[in-house]
Amino acid sequence: MTSLEFTDQVQKISYSLKPVAMNLTRDADDAKDLVQETLLKAMLNKDKFKTGTNLKAWLYTIMRNTFINNYNKITKRNSNIDSTEYFQYFNTDENYITHNGATSDFVVTDINEAIASLSADYRTPFMMYYIGYKYLEIAEKLQIPIGTVKNRIHIARKELKDALKVYAPGV
Repeated sequence: MTSLEFTDQVQKISYSLKPVAMNLTRDADDAKDLVQETLLKAMLNKDKFKTGTNLKAWLYTIMRNTFINNYNKITKRNSNIDSTEYFQYFNTDENYITHNGATSDFVVTDINEAIASLSADYRTPFMMYYIGYKYLEIAEKLQIPIGTVKNRIHIARKELKDALKVYAPGV
């Protein structure tokens, strides 16, 4: 399928995207933005569309995923927890607080050794995830599939859990 044919078909289908976007967003301006973003992503990724498959379904999938990603960004950005009311229950009297730096030093040392003992293939994605990178960002930076990133982080967690099971409660 040529680029011109693809653009023509997307333009014909684009009119059916607005009601779906309106159903998702429940706002006319947000629906227009969602349709525009969907069409932009479709045009930028037209090489990923396989000729002979359902173009309309492909566009709907792009729209749904875009909506979900935008929704997740908004909810994460606005999810601040006001914990001031819980601070009144903390006992701040220094007479009741003890500090045992030796125990925490041993724990931190054991954790660092366990992380260092991981293979670099597992340690790198795990540490990137730990410091705040998203799976997709890790995949792009390391140039590996996102499934591989998720698998390596899962295996790293499992190995760390095994290495640090002496600190598990009830064991």
